Amino acid sequence: MAQFEYRITLHPAESFKDVVYFCSSEGRCELKEVPADQIGRLEEVLNEQGQRGWELAQATFGNRGVLIIWRRALATPRKELTA
Repeated sequence: MAQFEYRITLHPAESFKDVVYFCSSEGRCELKEVPADQIGRLEEVLNEQGQRGWELAQATFGNRGVLIIWRRALATPRKELTA
């Protein structure tokens, strides 16, 4: 079974000041009216980490910025932990 390591990064709101994330009362969430330069900035972050072998696991947008969880397969599997 593949084993992974994880990394969490926080990107301040100033980097994504124009990203608008909206959730309806029904719980449906979407990005609205995102300027092209903001999409480009997010692509830069994803590509920079992707070149280092990290894969996006999850991104959460908040009023303080974007929290991103990355993962990558371990080159050398670690010993299995027992419960």
